[in-house]
Amino acid sequence: MKINYNFAFFDEDSKREIRRATLKAVALPGYQVPFASREMPIARGWGTGGLQLTLSLVGKEDILKVIDQGSDESVNAVNIKKLIHLTTGIKVTDETAEATIIQSRHRIPEIPLQAGQILVLQVPLPEPLRYYEPSEFETKKLHAEQEYSGAWLMLFEQIMNYKTMATGADHPVMVHDRYVMAPSPIPRFDNPKLNSSPALILLGAGREKKVYAVPPFTRVVSLDFEDYPFKVESFQDKSCRLCAAKGVYLDEILDSTTGETVYQCNDTSFCLQRMNGRMVG
Repeated sequence: MKINYNFAFFDEDSKREIRRATLKAVALPGYQVPFASREMPIARGWGTGGLQLTLSLVGKEDILKVIDQGSDESVNAVNIKKLIHLTTGIKVTDETAEATIIQSRHRIPEIPLQAGQILVLQVPLPEPLRYYEPSEFETKKLHAEQEYSGAWLMLFEQIMNYKTMATGADHPVMVHDRYVMAPSPIPRFDNPKLNSSPALILLGAGREKKVYAVPPFTRVVSLDFEDYPFKVESFQDKSCRLCAAKGVYLDEILDSTTGETVYQCNDTSFCLQRMNGRMVG
């Protein structure tokens, strides 16, 4: 039996409510705006926040790209693409430059984003202060008073224990010199891409019922100290075994044949374009 859904799954009132929250988030960069998170045909924790943002914004002329930890073909990415395509009929693509909306989990694409594009990041934990303050009421007060000493203390304790800041991902950032923000579990390598990005970046947490944003050309700075500056993951002298790319985020893989450690582009679409000769450098 065929079931006819409304365009982009949601009813129009639901889309309007999510858009209102999104507009407020864009007006207040880095500020977490609560919204009425809807029930979705996928479990919370599998990208419902990002999916709701995408479904509320997508239009008939949009082109969609969905990636999960750099891959266009993971189970999560494929099923989100399928749901959006089945309820909208819009074109889907694997190429970053072609997409108007990019929904992602844990990565920002290697190909630089452009003006007019929207990057939607899926977020499991939107509150950067939750690691040391369990109360939602208290974290709201801390944000209102711009009291972020706990965030600095968390990084200081890492330095004391490990001689370096040990945030493997989701390293907190200061947005527009005002709000400390969780950038979602992107690797440190991707944090600099948030700063002055020409694309609109939206972040949605379905389980926590929060949406926040980084508007185009907004100042975003990763928290650090003068004597312990923020550093991204280093892949110096390493290159992709498939396309020979350098200066990109690489996955470390154990070659089952030789037993040696090899490196490969995490962004599968970027790697494929290079191998097909559609990209140089």
